[in-house]
Amino acid sequence: MTKSARERTELVEASGAIIAEGSKSFRSASRLFDPVTRERSWLLYAWCRACDDLTDGQTLGHDAQAPADPAAGQRRIEALSGAALAGETTGDTPFDALGLVAGEVAIPKRTIDDHLKGFALDAEGWMPADEPEMLAYCYYVAGAVGSMMAAVMGVDPADRDTLNRASDLGIAFQLANIARDIVPDAEQGRIYLPRDWLIEAGLNPDDPPSIAAPGARKQVAAMAKRLVDLSWDYRRSARTGAARLPFRARLAVLAAANVYGAIGARVVRRGTRAWDSRTIVSKGEKLLHFSSALAMAVLPAPKTPRDNLWTAPA
Repeated sequence: MTKSARERTELVEASGAIIAEGSKSFRSASRLFDPVTRERSWLLYAWCRACDDLTDGQTLGHDAQAPADPAAGQRRIEALSGAALAGETTGDTPFDALGLVAGEVAIPKRTIDDHLKGFALDAEGWMPADEPEMLAYCYYVAGAVGSMMAAVMGVDPADRDTLNRASDLGIAFQLANIARDIVPDAEQGRIYLPRDWLIEAGLNPDDPPSIAAPGARKQVAAMAKRLVDLSWDYRRSARTGAARLPFRARLAVLAAANVYGAIGARVVRRGTRAWDSRTIVSKGEKLLHFSSALAMAVLPAPKTPRDNLWTAPA
């Protein structure tokens, strides 16, 4: 997609406005990137946010309502994404943003396709049968984004180990998201916990309201802890991969990892009260996590193996 300097500037500014409203944590971390990487990260985020909104019937990540026709939303996502990747101007800012960033960066096409699979699963009202299926879903909706972001940050698309470690961070983020949102998701009829976990805990996977009910908080809190515990191995792997990035990109990634790690840890600490209100990290706490990320970015990273971690097929 060939864009004039003015058209590019307008798309970048519009994408920046989308991320400012849709994810303040990501926006804060993106300020640590060099200017070009920052702009490209906004372009990619704008597309991801638009697809998520169309799937969940929400606006910039807020006020979710079950869409009347999820299949129609998925068809729109796939049609507009395909047109943008083919170099067409769609007239829809987030999809034109995808076309622009894909024209500037060698984003592996399989990661874009994989991300679209995650939205398709949501449109179908799918839920995982077991832990491997849940991890695959986490890859589709977030791990694939990590791999795309790695390409935006300059990672060679042929460097599968680094891309996998970038994917690991996305998986860790999504596990924390699932833990934080178990109850509000269940209230919307969405269940991302594995069916076998729920049965083991004595909960009915086919009755989302019962999972959201106050009487289920003890079991839900135990599963939230299980999710967060599971995320730590993926975070450790991602730190090893982050060490291979340029310094500013490494700092941004580690800062985001610290913030999401704090969210997961806070959900666990709050226990059965974790869903009385949304679990957040304050601006002051974010500054502390960014400071910690600076120290981590300077110090040598541990060489953590990826043994037994879920990995996307080649």
